[in-house]
Amino acid sequence: MEPVQRRLCAIIAADVVGYTRLVEHDTEGTVAAWRSARDEIITPTVKDHSGGIVKLTGDGFLAEFPTIQQAVACALEMQKQLEPGPLDFRMGINMGDVLDDGDDIHGEGVNIAARIEALAQPGGICISNMVYDAIRNRVDAGFQDLGEHNVKHVSAPVRVWHWQTATLREPEDISAVIAPAPLPGEPEKPSIAVLPFDSMSSDKEQEYFADGMSEDLITDLSKVSGLFVVARHSSFIYKGQSVDIRTVASELGVRFVLEGSIRKIGDRVRINAQLIEASTGGHVWAERYDGSLEDVFELQDEVIAKVVSALSVQLTSRETDNLKRVHTHNLDAYELFVRARATPFPPLPERIESARAMFEQVIGMDPEFAGGYAGVSSMMSFGGIFGHVQDTAILEQALEMAQKAISVDEYFGWSYTAMAMSLLSQRNYDAAIEAALKSIALQPNDADAHAYLGFILGFDGQYEKNIDAINQAIKLNPQFVFGPYLNMRMMTQTIAGDYAGAIDSFEENQRRGGPVGPPVLAMCAAAAIGLDSPKEATQYVENLKHRFPNFNLATWNMPRLIREQETRDRVMQLMREAGVPES
Repeated sequence: MEPVQRRLCAIIAADVVGYTRLVEHDTEGTVAAWRSARDEIITPTVKDHSGGIVKLTGDGFLAEFPTIQQAVACALEMQKQLEPGPLDFRMGINMGDVLDDGDDIHGEGVNIAARIEALAQPGGICISNMVYDAIRNRVDAGFQDLGEHNVKHVSAPVRVWHWQTATLREPEDISAVIAPAPLPGEPEKPSIAVLPFDSMSSDKEQEYFADGMSEDLITDLSKVSGLFVVARHSSFIYKGQSVDIRTVASELGVRFVLEGSIRKIGDRVRINAQLIEASTGGHVWAERYDGSLEDVFELQDEVIAKVVSALSVQLTSRETDNLKRVHTHNLDAYELFVRARATPFPPLPERIESARAMFEQVIGMDPEFAGGYAGVSSMMSFGGIFGHVQDTAILEQALEMAQKAISVDEYFGWSYTAMAMSLLSQRNYDAAIEAALKSIALQPNDADAHAYLGFILGFDGQYEKNIDAINQAIKLNPQFVFGPYLNMRMMTQTIAGDYAGAIDSFEENQRRGGPVGPPVLAMCAAAAIGLDSPKEATQYVENLKHRFPNFNLATWNMPRLIREQETRDRVMQLMREAGVPES
């Protein structure tokens, strides 16, 4: 038996994202692609950087290098060469003392590399803080701080940094993803709303099934950057109504409307769908789709393909792949997920808690569906952002649940919105913005993704971009009366010092009958003082004290999320001058 050797080295741990699912879909093609990547790129690149392959796994590899710089340079080179290929790799790099038994290497350094590799996004590289400190001024690559993470079997948290290839990384110019929405009918970006499909049954459960189908169609169409798609909350206000298509299109600001019906009998399902051009009321197409219940997602794909084809939309290769992905095959779990997403509005504590409990049920029904984890994370983060929850354990759990959602399904866009919310609650602004941009990249028409990007930008001090992003959310979801978008805009306008604009946003929200909670009233009082209107400020404060007698500045989280100390002090002083209760 060869003696066990001990040495210090840099380690790369890597694997293929979603390998099991890819093998199920195309075993021979996936295996051939892995072999090609291994033989033509990975092995020679490791050798070129003085490294060695320790072992190959079914979908990844472990490699070691004499120095950190060689390991990082190798990983960067590999990802740049692998990126155009059919497989997405993620990698983790750490430095540590290892034990070599002749067949494998062991030790905490290896363990950390493997654990942080799982945090990397497709095409990305995660490195430990030790590695970052060693290469920060020696490698021409931008790494972003993901904060500290608890690593299994490691006593102290590990600070992690992340890098992605240029084509997978989110746009550096945020304005590229928050540009104002196109006007209805603009040929380069057709606008569409999906009305809630009618259930052709009096059974309440079949109604949930029909709602789930409509939600899924909206979600899939929202993945297409060449479309402008109105959000679910706005289109669902017409549920159960006999509507005039021209009126609906005008109110939602779209040119096309997709409507239909669903009948479920036993294990069979029939979908009737029609695409209507609102200006003429004429049918672009109308078809019936019949199939078994287990094939319902494939039937949805046919409807989506027909819409995209009819509107002459060009899909990117990544959008084509995303539209083929089914996030859950459990219809009951998806229906409950749809109900849970609609539950926390208006955002009252009891509604948020009810939604969280429903999302936990979704996890129990389908542990492989990212939606449940993302939902629980979001509901936990609500308290850390808008309320008085300052429990570090809860906020860390929110981040862990978002990470779990991404590890289960890295293509489920809402997981990254949940990640962004949890990172904001921990004041990790750069990483929160990156996560929000990732969410928009996966679902360009998701109104919440734009809204939370804007909200984070506002607290980060990027005020112009912040307003553009929130306004985009409002355009995507114009009838979401109980939604928080106008409140978000009002609060961040106060932070920016646009006091008149803040009051205008508040009054617009009141005219719509939107929710008004203590954060809004406190910020309105600050804005009124900023406008030298003490009488109006007093009215806001009296309303606040009457409706929310337990609210106070001492335990309220939101002001501490303002990044710049000077700005935070200004806003707090305005609220104190207005008479908002201190404790």
